[in-house]
Amino acid sequence: MAFGESWHIKSRTNHCIVTGDAFVDGETIIAALFPDPESSGWLRRDYSTGGWAQVDLAEAGVFSHWKTIYKAPVQHEKAQVSKESPIDLLRRLVEEDQEHMEKVRFILAVMLERQKVLVETDAQHMPSGILRVYEHRKDGDVFLIRDPNVSLDQVEAMQQEVIDLLENSAASPSADDPVDNIVAEEVVAQDKQPEQ
Repeated sequence: MAFGESWHIKSRTNHCIVTGDAFVDGETIIAALFPDPESSGWLRRDYSTGGWAQVDLAEAGVFSHWKTIYKAPVQHEKAQVSKESPIDLLRRLVEEDQEHMEKVRFILAVMLERQKVLVETDAQHMPSGILRVYEHRKDGDVFLIRDPNVSLDQVEAMQQEVIDLLENSAASPSADDPVDNIVAEEVVAQDKQPEQ
């Protein structure tokens, strides 16, 4: 299992894995990540609170778990747009998994967290560093992003790289999608936190 890599895990299911009961829109559920025994990836399983109470955590091998609110899928008409949004860019960068893009993936994830698109649900301390677990607020997709411990003097260059990637993929930042200077406060705050 390669713990130092970033991962994109598909969104939530619509029923409890233990009871089989369908989730109701607005219901509090438990999402959990497990190592996938058939690959080097991860499995997401969703539980009702009653179903979660039946799980033996010691035996199950849970990597991470958190409470979240189930949101029923809504059918959206997709606009005929060839622009790549910041979340689509993050999905692509995680799937491509190029090591030299690690800091850009992290900065982009933090930017999306600041925009309230992603929420950090957990942080796991691994031998290779901190692995942050982000969940997409609307569709429930999960991203495991390694925190590369970006220093303050690297933030501006990383922000510019994110801007360049968005512009080069035909999606230039707009007033509704600010990219400039959105991450500096978050990185400053992280740099001030003591090492654990």
